[in-house]
Amino acid sequence: MSTVPPPQPLVKRVPPGAWTALVWCASTLFTLLTTFRLPGEIQPGHWPAAQLYRWDGLTFLAVSTALALQAGRLLLRRPLVAVALAVLAAIAETVTLGVGQLPMAQYLTVMVALYFIAATHPRRIALTALAMAIGTLIGYIAVRLLRGWSVGTSAELAVALVTLIAWLLGNSAHQARAHADQLSAEHAARAVTAERLRIAREMHDTVAHSIGIIALQAGAASRVATTRPDAALAAMRAVENEGRETLAGLRRMLVALRAADEGETPEKTVPAGLEDVDRLAATTTAAGVRVEVRRLGEARQLPPDIDLSAFRIVQESVTNVVRHAGTHQCHVTLRYGDDELALEITDEGGGRGSATDTGFGLAGMRERVALLHGEFTAAPRPEGGFRVAARLPLPVAAR
Repeated sequence: MSTVPPPQPLVKRVPPGAWTALVWCASTLFTLLTTFRLPGEIQPGHWPAAQLYRWDGLTFLAVSTALALQAGRLLLRRPLVAVALAVLAAIAETVTLGVGQLPMAQYLTVMVALYFIAATHPRRIALTALAMAIGTLIGYIAVRLLRGWSVGTSAELAVALVTLIAWLLGNSAHQARAHADQLSAEHAARAVTAERLRIAREMHDTVAHSIGIIALQAGAASRVATTRPDAALAAMRAVENEGRETLAGLRRMLVALRAADEGETPEKTVPAGLEDVDRLAATTTAAGVRVEVRRLGEARQLPPDIDLSAFRIVQESVTNVVRHAGTHQCHVTLRYGDDELALEITDEGGGRGSATDTGFGLAGMRERVALLHGEFTAAPRPEGGFRVAARLPLPVAAR
């Protein structure tokens, strides 16, 4: 079932250039409103400057607005040029106000531009843009001091502080996005590693069992080649069939991997499961090791991951019996409980395996069980032989 992704936040839906244009218009409107006596005030916040109502004042206002809009257009492509234009726009509009500093309202556009530059561009460009903005404030005050004009130093310090805060917020957003990208890359790398381990386990389980059966059949054929040629021929045919099945399985796996790498949809195959235990037992029995299968409880459909893991545990355990136990018989018990599936594979052989074995066999089985939050034991039996047992909890839907 397809799901509709949630809408992006407003700050991402509106492009940065549009935000700078909106902030410029809002700050200009705010400056004009402060020249009027608003409700509740005794007098206007600022007396209107004469230049604001003359043709030269209106010209400066139009030029500064054009500079601010152009800064918004160039913000993503040429960030340093955009900061320079925004600073020129603030200075041009301040000229019409007749004040001794660059006011906060006129510098808001520069602050917004700094935020987006720090959030979306490399650190070197962001630091250069910050130096341009702060340097302009210092230069503006220095020029007025050298000429002996009145200067609003305390107000300019507040503007510089807010400018720095805007840059820090943008830099924090940049670092947060970089951290999220790094986590995503690490998650993807872990997923690739886990998939490779899964494929390695599947190949080991499949190939190890088949090679064990082939070794048994080939050994039997060599022993009876001169005395019973018909039996030797049957054993060699079994070797051929087992080899063909193993090669076909490997070919399907490699084709699926190649299709996944090339972005194609791999051919769907039916995964192995507990239904294949009888076929596994028949193949192993034909190779000379009798496998008795018992099912206790009500057999039912299991989730694919549990079904596959249970079969691989049985397959690997039977393979270990064939290769290491030195016996001609083993027992497989599948117990379907109300809330768990219990597996037990026992033999009466030499019991040369151990619970601390670090080979692919026991380690792979232990890892499969751990991924399903189950319990796994593998140890020699006191009466002789070896025992592998696993308990796999079943989800509520499978109970």
